[in-house]
Amino acid sequence: MSNQDSNVNEIYRKPDCPWGKKAVTLLDNNNIEYKDHTFSDKDEENAFKEKHEVKTTPQVFLKGERIGGYTELAEHLNDSVDDDEDETSYLPVIAVFSTAALMALATQTWIMGFMGFSLCLLACLKLMDIPAFIEGFKKYDLLTKAIPVYGWVYPFAELFAGLGFLSGLVPNLVGSVSLFVGLVGGVSIFKAVYIDKTDLSCACIGGNSNVPLGVVSISENVMMAVMGVWLLI
Repeated sequence: MSNQDSNVNEIYRKPDCPWGKKAVTLLDNNNIEYKDHTFSDKDEENAFKEKHEVKTTPQVFLKGERIGGYTELAEHLNDSVDDDEDETSYLPVIAVFSTAALMALATQTWIMGFMGFSLCLLACLKLMDIPAFIEGFKKYDLLTKAIPVYGWVYPFAELFAGLGFLSGLVPNLVGSVSLFVGLVGGVSIFKAVYIDKTDLSCACIGGNSNVPLGVVSISENVMMAVMGVWLLI
């Protein structure tokens, strides 16, 4: 039992958590009025977990009684549990890099071709829906948080770097852009994942993706930085 008002229904969740969104949808579908509390940062979430002695969020309270997360709420409401939708997956990333590798092999352009094709494919996915990409990107990219317009510039910078790797033109400029983008991206992702310990999706393949932010995302940016240095020297 919690200290909540016994007449109030509440949900406490991270704004980007897919299970929190499912719980909200379930409450809406069952016409249950509730107060939606989203954590402003990790510290607030940790304080909530400590106070209520829970290890995960979301947490739903019905009439003052803690029901639990999405699965427990679905069982409490005798509703079916949806455990497939919104699950994270590396398949989109595997598809992009596998295709780039095959294109590099077919054209015998090897590592430079692989990087060029990879960046062009990734840029294309972002350019298909730039606002959706920015919505996810600004949640963890440090430069976009400080200078929002960078989110709009990023897909074009990535495409420029990819075309530069493939064409061999203006190597100093291409190397500088690739190094800058790779360093900023790598630092941003490292901070979000390993320092802030956020649970976010990577915007690397465009908006609305379910690719988890983590080591794959950092590796992509490290490769860009390394290739940038290689062109410059």
